[in-house]
Amino acid sequence: MIQVAVLGAAGKMGQAVCHAVEGADDMRVSGRADPALNISAAEALEGADVAVDFTRPDQVIANARETLQAGVHLVVGTSGFSMSQLRELAESHPQAKVFVAANFAIGAVLMMRFAAEAARHMDAAEIVEYHHPAKLDSPSGTAKRTVELMREASGADVPVHSLRLPGVVADQDVIFGAEAQTLTIRHATTARTSFMPGVLLAVRRVGELTESPTIGLERLLWP
Repeated sequence: MIQVAVLGAAGKMGQAVCHAVEGADDMRVSGRADPALNISAAEALEGADVAVDFTRPDQVIANARETLQAGVHLVVGTSGFSMSQLRELAESHPQAKVFVAANFAIGAVLMMRFAAEAARHMDAAEIVEYHHPAKLDSPSGTAKRTVELMREASGADVPVHSLRLPGVVADQDVIFGAEAQTLTIRHATTARTSFMPGVLLAVRRVGELTESPTIGLERLLWP
């Protein structure tokens, strides 16, 4: 049984993670950390095998330091933090593994993979990403990761347009143009439950990682 500490447990994503973990046969929530619950990360990490972080960009590095020092594996779903700092922490605590994903929805990972392939063949592209108004970082981590993959595939930079609107969870369009044609690859999210299969996959696999940090859910889907 995998013991899971959820950091940011009172937030919308944290609540969804708690519910998903409680519904899994092979894991349980061993701790919930959140200022709203008056429970610290240190308290939540006691007895945990894996911690899942859906907090704020300014909290990730401190949480990671505490988690890795405790010898607990870490799955990060928060975006907008310093990856170089997280990499340094992971390298200095090799006994605990770190997994980071910009997006845990399987459809979003497929969208990014298809966009990278299309970037090899179309003349130009732009990204429009849509999130709820409470989203703190802009562009989103998903958009940034999509740009990275498309740049690796084609060498071209891709402009990103960010919209923050009520009624939206997390959507993204990658729009391509070529002579007399356009191509749109779209991923739409209607509920946060879409991210949970990817989160549970990461919780199950993080302890087996040979590279830490490992970045991107595609690394677990297509090793």
